[in-house]
Amino acid sequence: MRIWVDADACPVVIKEILYRAADRVGIELILVANKLLKVPPSRHISSRRVPAGFDVADRYIEEAVEPGDLVITADIPLASAVVDKGGVALNPRGELYTADNVREHLSRRDLLDELRGLGLAGGGPPPLDASDRRNFAGKLDTVLTRALAR
Repeated sequence: MRIWVDADACPVVIKEILYRAADRVGIELILVANKLLKVPPSRHISSRRVPAGFDVADRYIEEAVEPGDLVITADIPLASAVVDKGGVALNPRGELYTADNVREHLSRRDLLDELRGLGLAGGGPPPLDASDRRNFAGKLDTVLTRALAR
């Protein structure tokens, strides 16, 4: 199992939780972004820089992910592709995307996108708060514990 991070939009506080988790359990953590990333020195943590462009990091992760890998992303189409390939997707708010719920999330995202295009909805999600960070850390711990027990 590897952890892939859609790092262009991943909040710093979530990356810090991931750094600690990767070192604690000795799991490979790979951050993918279209800019140079500073990552802590660790044999478990690395980054991949991809060319700038729309969804380039997402496509890189989608191609590299293998069954059982964990992907951290707020991008629902990427989460859907990961689930389709047998991976696990977790968003920075601690919401797990599964085969049972990812289609619903994708439909909701498409509807909101259409409403925003019509000017009937605006804005994005609220900023991450302490509750979101706790939810993420708790769900990450659950996923890692389950994966390492296999």
